[in-house]
Amino acid sequence: MSAAGLIIRDAEAADLPAVRALLVETWHATYDGIYGWRRVAEITNAWHSLDNLQAQLARGEIFLVGLIGDEIIATASARLERDRAALLTRLYVLPARQGVGIGRTLLQVTLACFPHAPVARLEVESQNEPAIAFYERMGFALQRQARFDGREDTPNTLLMAKRLFAE
Repeated sequence: MSAAGLIIRDAEAADLPAVRALLVETWHATYDGIYGWRRVAEITNAWHSLDNLQAQLARGEIFLVGLIGDEIIATASARLERDRAALLTRLYVLPARQGVGIGRTLLQVTLACFPHAPVARLEVESQNEPAIAFYERMGFALQRQARFDGREDTPNTLLMAKRLFAE
């Protein structure tokens, strides 16, 4: 596998079923060992429903897909925060396509959508060691530990940040 032929473009409504399938597959591969299959299914059904993905698309946030041929193999999304920081809200690559530079390229394209953001931030599950290592390789550093959205029933996360340019 390689990143050859990777095309990154804005997501469209017709992409959402494939994006949802990608998210479900990736979440199960990543989090079943942490939370168990049933809890991962609950989270993906809530967070990655077609209605939620459609609402995100309608909000006009950055919502990208990565394709090789006609297959959607990756997705990323981000938004600008009130303090002008770029908040990466999603970056997933199909498990079979990981490790060949697709995530790195998709992250770079996503962050390039925020040319005036002084910093990029993200949350990553504290037990997702491969993702933490990936973001550290991409220049992100640990800021603090928290619960996703501050709620006790959501994953334990690490907040990471990366300076994008000097103000």
